[in-house]
Amino acid sequence: MSRPDKHELSTLSFNTLSVHGGNEIDKTSGAIRTPIVMANSYLLPYDPSTMDWSDTEAPSYTRNSGHNQICLQRKLAAMEGGEDAAVFATGVAALHAVFFTFLKSGDHVIVGDVTYEAVWRLFAELLPQRYKIEATFVDMGDMEAVRAAVRPNTKLIHTETIANPTTKVADIATLVSIARQAGALLSVDSTFTPPPFFRPLALGADLVIHSLTKYINGHGDAMGGVVVGSKELIHHVKADALVDLGGTISPFNAWLITRGSVTLPLRLKQQFATAQVVADNLARDERVAYVTYPGLESHDQHQLAQAQFGGKGYGGVIAFAVEGDPDAQNRFVSNLKVITSAVSLGHDETLIVHVGGSGRGGAERYPLNFQKYGHLRLSIGLEDPEDLIADIKNALDETFGQS
Repeated sequence: MSRPDKHELSTLSFNTLSVHGGNEIDKTSGAIRTPIVMANSYLLPYDPSTMDWSDTEAPSYTRNSGHNQICLQRKLAAMEGGEDAAVFATGVAALHAVFFTFLKSGDHVIVGDVTYEAVWRLFAELLPQRYKIEATFVDMGDMEAVRAAVRPNTKLIHTETIANPTTKVADIATLVSIARQAGALLSVDSTFTPPPFFRPLALGADLVIHSLTKYINGHGDAMGGVVVGSKELIHHVKADALVDLGGTISPFNAWLITRGSVTLPLRLKQQFATAQVVADNLARDERVAYVTYPGLESHDQHQLAQAQFGGKGYGGVIAFAVEGDPDAQNRFVSNLKVITSAVSLGHDETLIVHVGGSGRGGAERYPLNFQKYGHLRLSIGLEDPEDLIADIKNALDETFGQS
């Protein structure tokens, strides 16, 4: 039985692609799902002296490429609408791969002033101190500020589609225009907005990064990261940051993520719909100090999110805080029974984490409410929305002594 080859994947609808993309019937056993191939070495040709020992296309040594890795890359490239993909052991490894590959001493980068902790430290400390790479942190809700930050040596603009943790929305189409005028690359961390919900490459972004640990795997049991883009750009990422830095994903994690990605469109539909209902309920409760979620009309980028995401939803992550001091936030979290207190997001179960108003890189740039109360990052899972709403209400009642 034949399967769609890499040239036919683009003709499939996303739901069909999620099921069949990257899957290969095992020629040895006849198994209809790609098996886990745990080998770290593959059979060499008769005369291996003619080989490119850094080749990432044909399996020879799993640090360069392995069967499960190749299948996952093929699938993710098609899902994101890119020509090629490079998968890594973690999302941070994928982010670092982009920065390592395309930046050198003396280059300048524009970065969102609200960004993932590891990215903040890379550009605020590690890359400037060790490699003399300059970075300007800019409000990605202010396109004029981004334009003003461009320098002759600006080589990269890096943003998140929805910022972690404030949920600020970046205008990707405008950032594409600014990057092109500057002769710079635009890299987009789209972890909060995976396909088919949003595809930054379709708007002209050069590279898209995902923490596969989150929505694409979706089950909280594997770690990985991916960079997707043109064949040329991904070739450099693989050659420079995969083969010779060795942040390779394991075959088992690649297999788990491939399996998890099959249900991605179904999970996103429910998670994003539930997030809207929960955010609406939080916004109506007087015991909640603030709520930020792009689906609320009170959100500063609500109209941008509505236009950019085409009315398909606004993500599955909500930031909020209850009235009171940090201990009130902790009491509220401890009173939850269905929602789990744990880091990460995009899992099948709803997760919440209390983060204080200070102590994280760039926290001084967070909105005043975040600085005053800290924040609770709520990542919606697959539970029934009414159960989540009831759990939140009961926890609020316990916290504030109501019945």
